[in-house]
Amino acid sequence: MKVLKSSEISPFGGLNFVLKEFETLNLANLLNENLPCLSPQSKYKWKDILYSFWSVFFCGGDCIEDLSGNFNDHLKQNPFINIPSPDRVLERFKKLSLPKEIFSTPRGNSTHEFSFNNPLNRLNLEILKQLKFDLNEKFTLDYDNTLLFNNKADSRWSYKNRSGYCPGVGFIGKNVVFIENRNGNSDAKTLQDDTLARMFALLKEQNIKVHAFRADGASYHMDIIDIVSKNVEKLYIRARMNDTLAREIISIDNWTAVELGTETAYRGEIEFIPFINTAKRHKKQDKLKTYRLIVTKIERTDKQIDLFTNESCNYSAILTNDFEKTKDEVVHFYNQRGAIEKEFDVLKNDFGWNNIPFSKLEQNTVFLLFTAICRNLYGYIIQVFSIRFKYLSASFRIKKFIFRFITIPAKWIRNARQNKLKIYGNLCFKT
Repeated sequence: MKVLKSSEISPFGGLNFVLKEFETLNLANLLNENLPCLSPQSKYKWKDILYSFWSVFFCGGDCIEDLSGNFNDHLKQNPFINIPSPDRVLERFKKLSLPKEIFSTPRGNSTHEFSFNNPLNRLNLEILKQLKFDLNEKFTLDYDNTLLFNNKADSRWSYKNRSGYCPGVGFIGKNVVFIENRNGNSDAKTLQDDTLARMFALLKEQNIKVHAFRADGASYHMDIIDIVSKNVEKLYIRARMNDTLAREIISIDNWTAVELGTETAYRGEIEFIPFINTAKRHKKQDKLKTYRLIVTKIERTDKQIDLFTNESCNYSAILTNDFEKTKDEVVHFYNQRGAIEKEFDVLKNDFGWNNIPFSKLEQNTVFLLFTAICRNLYGYIIQVFSIRFKYLSASFRIKKFIFRFITIPAKWIRNARQNKLKIYGNLCFKT
């Protein structure tokens, strides 16, 4: 077998179409407008730094070091970017970090380390608006925290008995719209009202109007619900079980049977004023409001009786100020936030959140934000390219996109004073 070699052929020919789309979106100017000015003598522009960094994930890499180890020889002839070294990328990221903030709570002696980076969150929103983000739409905002386990120098022990970070993330659809990093000892409910206040302020500044808000039981707190109710029209929050909630469940007399797969559950509702005792204790009765509590109960297999309700059932309750939807519609709408768990899986396994590079919380915040921007860009790219190329689907994870589209041999040829891309394959792509 004879082997013919050509060092100019890149196995990532499809990446050129992605970079061309970045140029069409005018991302280079957005980066220059929203990131610090660089010296005129600087060899690498922000476009070079970030296009190269994002190319790592669009080519199947999982860490910045792949720029020199796996991709440099294949990307260095690319006319769209000037490839920097991994060290240069990391150095630029470090310079964008902001000092972390130290907080304490009224109860307990622990300190809490938070890292927020509003300039990069603004950049993310500016890029989203460039991606045909319809500002007139009624948006639903989902908020959740996830644990990033690691052994970094400053990471702290989490409630999962492992050290790591616990960033809070806001989603609109599949798009990440806000990230605030926190150390592992600061769980989701710790100072969440302050986090949400910063998130809503940033979204309002960018004229992004949030219609509905969904969150899990970590947001079931008087101050958090008060902040949310002031910034959205409708809220849907999982209610945590306690004796007060149990007494309300006992009062429900309108149970109806619903089929959940192979099980029969019962669903009822009642009007409910939560946190009455808390409000009296802190003299915040002005924050008390009437909400709608929708409860679903399923009989326990072990027949163990609940101490408060005197029934052998498991309960799930949703607190909402939506009095228009039916009970089933509210539950269905709330359950759609389960897609967030898939998005965390995508961020961790497809966009590097499981391989954070720095030893400091605030520097890793920069990494999380830039990889989240890459994820948002991929969501736009796969949506647009699936219309132009019949072998793609908007539901593909990035690995499948790489196999179907990115990994096609190509090389750049200089002809008639123009750069022309020669594709070695049948790529029926509508440019």
